[in-house]
Amino acid sequence: MPNFLVQPLPAGSLDIIGDVHGELQALQQLIQNLGYQEDGSHPEQRSLIFVGDYCDRGPNSPAVIEYLKSLINNNKAKGILGNHEINLLIDDAKDGSGWYFDQRYQSDLKNYSPFIRAKPQNRDKIREFLSSLPIALERDDLRIVHAAWNNPAIDAIRSVKNEDFLDFFFECERKADTYAENKGILNKYLAAKQEWKEKIEDPKTLIPLLQAYIDYDLVKNDFNPIRLLTSGTEGPADRPFFAGNRWRFSDRTPWWNSYQDDIPVVFGHYWRQLFPQPAAKMSKYSLLFKDIDPFSWHGAKKNTFCVDFSVGARWRDRRKDQAPEGSAFHLAALRWPEKIIMTDTGFTQATR
Repeated sequence: MPNFLVQPLPAGSLDIIGDVHGELQALQQLIQNLGYQEDGSHPEQRSLIFVGDYCDRGPNSPAVIEYLKSLINNNKAKGILGNHEINLLIDDAKDGSGWYFDQRYQSDLKNYSPFIRAKPQNRDKIREFLSSLPIALERDDLRIVHAAWNNPAIDAIRSVKNEDFLDFFFECERKADTYAENKGILNKYLAAKQEWKEKIEDPKTLIPLLQAYIDYDLVKNDFNPIRLLTSGTEGPADRPFFAGNRWRFSDRTPWWNSYQDDIPVVFGHYWRQLFPQPAAKMSKYSLLFKDIDPFSWHGAKKNTFCVDFSVGARWRDRRKDQAPEGSAFHLAALRWPEKIIMTDTGFTQATR
């Protein structure tokens, strides 16, 4: 029986783990805190659910993916694709992916060293496993997606099989590029990309708001449901900002404020903070949650919850020799149906 990009969630109680980003030690500690054995067994027959972004920036992406693979193959867990896995599958080498892509290795050493690299002979196996994962999981009482639940986008991929994933993705990209070319957007974007290629990852550069980047980003988002579901909804930024180690000109938007369905959604992606800092010290992306209590359900019907508490930034702690216990960045799980947050450092808090 073929696997599709939208699959059912397992029955019973769940532990939904946020973006891992190669933080193997944090993942192992969190799973232990949740009461699981190393093989993913739980005395209460609970199931692990992963919301994507298993790799990049952390010290051991290959081991995180291998561990996830063993859990899924032994029917102890379910996982979906995040935008970082999408980037790997489409050969888009971005910040933090030097563990896999040779062209990113030297530039990633500055921020993320030391990190374990995928062995060349294992890279095809990593791609094969990741390409077997769905984009979304659902059951009558809960929905799981990496970045944004959008019903038209979900419907567009329901009949797409895993083995057809890349064909579908690139067909959407071709349609977007055709539209962008016809509208004169593509050539302007390519020219701007060439002009600023040496500066786009330099935080010290004074860079203008590049409308060509905005226009092209929004077209790609509109034409590709996989991009929308794994990267979220976007709109024009009011000024350039530096995030994810590059200048950006379109900004994430809070899709949850217009989500009107009764079924709750749990997602990751958005780099929120468990104990928010002053806005001046927060990531640009974290500002989406600056007025939202970290333990409150949010959105139009207060039935959406982001479980990404920014463990992907823990590389900053390692550069300062700071222990996880004092970190501002956490790996967290949302326990369902209890609606309790638990972190790798042992912190536990009921949501509301």
